[in-house]
Amino acid sequence: MIGTSTDLLATAAAELSGSTIAITGGAGFIGSTLARRLSDDPTISVVLFDNLHRDAVTASDLLERDNVRLVRGDVRDKNGMAGALAGADRIVHMASIAGVDTVMNNPVLTMQVSMQGTMNVLEIAHSLMSAGHKLARVVDFSTSEVFGRYAFRVTEADATSLGAVGEARWTYAVSKLATEHLCHNYYKQYGMKTVTIRPFNIYGPRQVGTGAIHHFIRSALENKPLVIHNDGSQIRSWCYIDDIIDGMLLVLTRDSAIGQSFNIGTPRSTVTVHQLAHDIVRLVGSTSTVEHMRWDHPDVELRVPDIAKARELLDYDPRIDLEDGLKRTIAWYREEMGL
Repeated sequence: MIGTSTDLLATAAAELSGSTIAITGGAGFIGSTLARRLSDDPTISVVLFDNLHRDAVTASDLLERDNVRLVRGDVRDKNGMAGALAGADRIVHMASIAGVDTVMNNPVLTMQVSMQGTMNVLEIAHSLMSAGHKLARVVDFSTSEVFGRYAFRVTEADATSLGAVGEARWTYAVSKLATEHLCHNYYKQYGMKTVTIRPFNIYGPRQVGTGAIHHFIRSALENKPLVIHNDGSQIRSWCYIDDIIDGMLLVLTRDSAIGQSFNIGTPRSTVTVHQLAHDIVRLVGSTSTVEHMRWDHPDVELRVPDIAKARELLDYDPRIDLEDGLKRTIAWYREEMGL
């Protein structure tokens, strides 16, 4: 069977009914999509904590829902965040600096947000537990970049491989790997119910600010050139947004997730960046050309996950293949852009 069981997802959603879920970085692409799915149940209260640097919520109807609340703040400000997380039964920590160019231009900020922000979340969660508050889950978002430049069918137990010290490209991965260790150690030392997710190239409707598919579709719809780095032979596995949200529902509710890390992605949706660009041009029906630009910085050449652990412990199985996901995403952008 392909696809996470509908009954399984319904059971997970039912278990979350009546709960309060706080999402740091909740105004971003993945966070706001998770909030939308959760808040479809009017008994679930969702608190979004975000500085709105990447904002997918204020121009949407999400904040019109009575059970969704936005608290604007910075995860480096522990006191400011504590109030937003105080009543949460579950915390999803997504806040980070996103995008390769942004990371390379802001390596210190990247590490501060990841490491200081995650430590603040864990300390707040530990204080809540110490005060007798029952905290069912703390979910930390890491990154597939912890596997380095060449990652083929990598498992959660495989050794991570990080770039040279001083190369800004790897500061994001280094800081995320540190937060994985932090979360796991809070589980081991304090019994905190932590889970880590390593997402692999998420795309879909409402993506803001970054991502190859985001840029390629917008350019193709406007019949502008699609520009790719070097020869485009970089290989990626692309995961549609609905599939990672399914995975989130499972890690938020399944006891088998506690103390674990999971690759979440779609291995069968694997293509070169060059092929991806041409597929988008074809599906859009665009007259765009595909152009190459020289890019001398380090890059991830190969990134394909092994998701056997998520299948075994969570019964997770991605449902949306790449062509279907691209068609859905193109349709959303076409409507959003009024084309």
